[in-house]
Amino acid sequence: MAHFGVVAPAFYSHYKAMQALAGALAARGHRVTFLHRPDAAAYLDDARLGFHAVGAATHPPGSLDAVARRAANPGGPLRLRRVIADMADGTDMLCRALPPAIEALGIDAILADQMEAAGGLVAAGMGLPFVSVANALPVNREPGIPLPVMPFAWEDSERARRIVDGSTRVYDWMMGPHGRVVAAHARRFGLAAPGRAAMGLHDCLSPLAQVSQTVREFDFPRRELPAHFHHVGPLRPLAAAGSAEGADPYAAAMPDIAPGRPFVFASLGTMQGGRYAVFERIARACRRLDAQLLVAHCGGLDARQEQALRRAGATWVCAFAPQRAVLERADAVVSHAGVNTVLDAIAAQTPILALPIAFDHPGMAARMLHAGVGLHASYRFAGSGTIARLLRRLLDDPGFAPRLQALSGAVARAGGTARAADIVEQALGLRPAAAPAHAIPAGAA
Repeated sequence: MAHFGVVAPAFYSHYKAMQALAGALAARGHRVTFLHRPDAAAYLDDARLGFHAVGAATHPPGSLDAVARRAANPGGPLRLRRVIADMADGTDMLCRALPPAIEALGIDAILADQMEAAGGLVAAGMGLPFVSVANALPVNREPGIPLPVMPFAWEDSERARRIVDGSTRVYDWMMGPHGRVVAAHARRFGLAAPGRAAMGLHDCLSPLAQVSQTVREFDFPRRELPAHFHHVGPLRPLAAAGSAEGADPYAAAMPDIAPGRPFVFASLGTMQGGRYAVFERIARACRRLDAQLLVAHCGGLDARQEQALRRAGATWVCAFAPQRAVLERADAVVSHAGVNTVLDAIAAQTPILALPIAFDHPGMAARMLHAGVGLHASYRFAGSGTIARLLRRLLDDPGFAPRLQALSGAVARAGGTARAADIVEQALGLRPAAAPAHAIPAGAA
């Protein structure tokens, strides 16, 4: 059995996806330890998993809240630069603090979230095997494929390729502070030439195995993903026989939905759940449609704001809801286009109204439109009338159903957490290389 170290951004959604994979490995007898700043321990709630705090001298308990607030509201260029500086600071701390901790803990291999360069850098620098995990849209670059942060549609034309190239150069310039930190540590670990000034997340991916929460049918047409890249679909907790593990802790929040009226679910995720003004417009739109609305704000709103949303038109308002169960019942979902909500909606065959806000939300919305499973609008400028009109299209247009059904089938076949755990074990020689019955051959994913 192996001892895995997990390195991921200190954000709730990333930790929950990695916890699902880590839990599956723990159930197979492996030891798994998450490593990060002290505050990140609060995101774990699986007693089988360990946590080892690093960087407390520079990133003490209580310091993560300010970082999370800035990340949730990057705003204009100056605020965005501060978020990028936070990202660079976190990677720098981990690259310095992880090696002695990994050595002291006797860690054999690393599970590295693609969005934290330190996981792959440190593993490669220490000569440890590692598997890259794309919990957001994959950062793997390819000519003509817009970056995850870009809102562009895919188009097979020279004009589109020029737009992608130009936007990529702008992105790399904006990410310069982080790229210079990554390159500096790559040089220190002997992984980059002395003159290499900047590198990106895409330079820190595993040569052994890469797994992604997406499915191939959802992404833009890819031609250059490596053979060891695997689309496995959503990483969700697995239920063990005779155990409540994997059960939704928020099942009690499932509302009593009345038949005969549309039911809409609205969630902006864990980082964006405090955007009251957006939820209010959604509530007023649902009132126009005489639709039942469940708002899940993930703890971002207070009791006074919850009551105000009910007055505006929300039927139920709660911090957390049993998302997958709710989506099974919903006629439409309004989302920030976070990867978890979009994939859960696809699995449930629920059409999506995307209001992308930041990070990879624009890229998720663009791929969602490409797949034909939803619509999108500006979270800043779409009023309740626009939201109501788009929701009416989702509720009335039968064209979304067959596309959702096809994509839902792709998600069901992808293998999810169990297949991801198989891939990790196979890549590290912990199980026979022959694919299990439910898996897709590596090159076909």
